[in-house]
Amino acid sequence: MKVLVSGSRGLIGSALVRFLAEGGHPVTRLVRGPARPGGTEIPWGPTEGKLDPGMLESHDAVVHLAGENLTAGRWTPERKARIFNSRVRGTRLLAETLAGLAPPPKVMVCASAIGYYGDRGEEVLTEESSLGRGFLAELCREWEAASAPAAEKGVRVVRLRTGIVLSPAGGALKKMLLSFRLGLGGRLGSGQQYMSWIALDDVLAVVLRALIDDTLAGPVNAVAPNAVTNVEFTRTLGRVLMRPTIFAVPAFALRAIFGEMADETLLASNRVQPAKLLTHGFAFQYPELEGALRHVLGK
Repeated sequence: MKVLVSGSRGLIGSALVRFLAEGGHPVTRLVRGPARPGGTEIPWGPTEGKLDPGMLESHDAVVHLAGENLTAGRWTPERKARIFNSRVRGTRLLAETLAGLAPPPKVMVCASAIGYYGDRGEEVLTEESSLGRGFLAELCREWEAASAPAAEKGVRVVRLRTGIVLSPAGGALKKMLLSFRLGLGGRLGSGQQYMSWIALDDVLAVVLRALIDDTLAGPVNAVAPNAVTNVEFTRTLGRVLMRPTIFAVPAFALRAIFGEMADETLLASNRVQPAKLLTHGFAFQYPELEGALRHVLGK
């Protein structure tokens, strides 16, 4: 397949480009700013509405991962607007542009997040579960809806609701590692909130499955089948690193530092199941947290 990838410099995107190329699939990167010569990059301006349709022709598939980082800083009104615009406007621009091609690509895999479900305590959540409340839930709803123009033109659209991606190269795990290695790791708040996670290698396999499985469409939970509480995650990471995990960060301190973002990310409980992937026979390489952590950390 000739695959167009946006967000190719992020944690998932950079690994995905290498993964696809190693599998023999030609990859074109959709990049902000000037494209490097050689024909493997296409420039676009997602928030400015700039994208040349002619440059997208002849691609078999699209993986759309681009968007402002959700957890890079406190959610000020300005930051929330940047997050919303980068993800919703960018997705709509790409979907509308693809819909205007003759022919359009066969499949479009779009990033979303388990934030769609909101803070739901111990409730087991599948792709059939209802929309949650809060900024992240509304963002995910609009983000997913923005891909509709492509679906309406017959493109098979897969919306990946991804959980915490485990990799020391980036994301939540990278942020945790220093404190845990120093023996300063511990639970967040009560520690009873569920964390739905997935190893980076499994994310790549999920994306490939979404690209090639013609029966897979709509929302797909990209999480491992065994969500854990924050206390369980903390103890497991400490055990893998052979470090104590006796410290705790109270919820009020997290709210003081991160504001609204703390309640919707660090303290929110998302007990998500990959029901659709399991129904389709997808086999996770790392279904258990300890095995996944030992793999990504080389332990």
